[in-house]
Amino acid sequence: MGAGLIIEEALKYISAKDARAAAMYHALNDRNRRRVLGALDGKGLKSLTRLVMKARSKVFREAEERTPGVAEGIVRTPAYLIDESLIEENMRVLRYVKDRTGCRILHALKAYASFATFGVMTPYLDGVCASGANEARLGREEFGKEVHTFGAAYTEKDVRAVLRYSDCVIFNSFHQLGRYGEAARRLGRQIGLRVNPGHAEVQTAMYNPCAPRSRLGVVHDEFERRFPAVAGQVQGLHFHAMCEQNSDVLQRILKSFERLYGRYLKGLRWVNFGGGHHITRDDYDLERLIGIIDAFKARYGVEVYLEPGEASVYHAGVLVSTVVDIVRNEMEIAILDTSAETHMPDVLLMPYRPHVMGSAEAGVKKHTYRLAGPSCLAGDVVGDYSFDERLPRGARLLFTDMALYSIVKSTTFNGIGLPDIAVLRKDGRVEVVRRFGYGDYRNRLS
Repeated sequence: MGAGLIIEEALKYISAKDARAAAMYHALNDRNRRRVLGALDGKGLKSLTRLVMKARSKVFREAEERTPGVAEGIVRTPAYLIDESLIEENMRVLRYVKDRTGCRILHALKAYASFATFGVMTPYLDGVCASGANEARLGREEFGKEVHTFGAAYTEKDVRAVLRYSDCVIFNSFHQLGRYGEAARRLGRQIGLRVNPGHAEVQTAMYNPCAPRSRLGVVHDEFERRFPAVAGQVQGLHFHAMCEQNSDVLQRILKSFERLYGRYLKGLRWVNFGGGHHITRDDYDLERLIGIIDAFKARYGVEVYLEPGEASVYHAGVLVSTVVDIVRNEMEIAILDTSAETHMPDVLLMPYRPHVMGSAEAGVKKHTYRLAGPSCLAGDVVGDYSFDERLPRGARLLFTDMALYSIVKSTTFNGIGLPDIAVLRKDGRVEVVRRFGYGDYRNRLS
């Protein structure tokens, strides 16, 4: 079938709101996807957006049914099990935003850096954003596309590696810009400056980049005073003020950002909207995001970057755990080979209660257990969960949405071993890509 007929077929399915339209659209090459979008009116574009999101939801529902069976085949636990096909489904949504807006999207390595799955990410994204020298090098060597690096402060040693591996270096202060900006220019690196946009709606202070006395981003008063003298050295501004939020929050942040910095954007190449955008969540308002980006680009004539991290691997991985023992102290307590403290630290830091497949809130199902880890920390507790059947010792439990942040933040506190990393490949094979042992514990110590 020729390209014209394929496009005509895709448009017909979109018009009919046929679920197959999303798969047809995703299968087209870049040129033909643009042709499809160019042929749709506003109503048709919104219809395609709904179909794209519904297609993603369907794939994830089907995966939830198969994952327990796949996890039973994991030889040893604990293990992170990452589903390659689910990452790709998230990638398709991110590419759709790129198709509609012409923005550039970077994956945030701070959220997920398991390069065994980069092969399904690189065709869809423009590169990665890094938080320092090691992430920048990983991005260059394993992702192989654009690398944008932001650091709260660079040391002499770190900045040499950052400049070597990065295409763009974003500074957090005028002092750092003055100290290292010339070296970046000599190497042909783009230079950015992070600013505080003056508005955020993050409820947990620890995760709020715009909290009072935050060290992240130049505040407006200092920017206004010092930027005119260095404006010619800077190609773009960067802000980051979101955490797991929808596009309505971005809209309000941008209103503040434009009020404070809008008059300085003329002549810049780009503005980076940072991360924290939950673009691949079922209830995310994708059309609003697209409208926000389009309007911003039209007003200022700059390129727009997004840096989602969680959205790349949202609900694309589980942590497989085993019940080692059950003790009783006013209630039944299941001690797992998985630790909240070491293997999913955001459970305690955020804090939040991760979902366990087949479970419900305490007291909802017949049998309630407190799920706890093996460390000596008294508070190494995941939470209270109920199940239809009693939990036997040796039972497998699956904690969902554990690809993001858990792997990169895991530790060896108490000498507890790090979970294996396994990947469910698109062809159905489970490949254990990394096993950790005593050497990994010993070698990071003296």
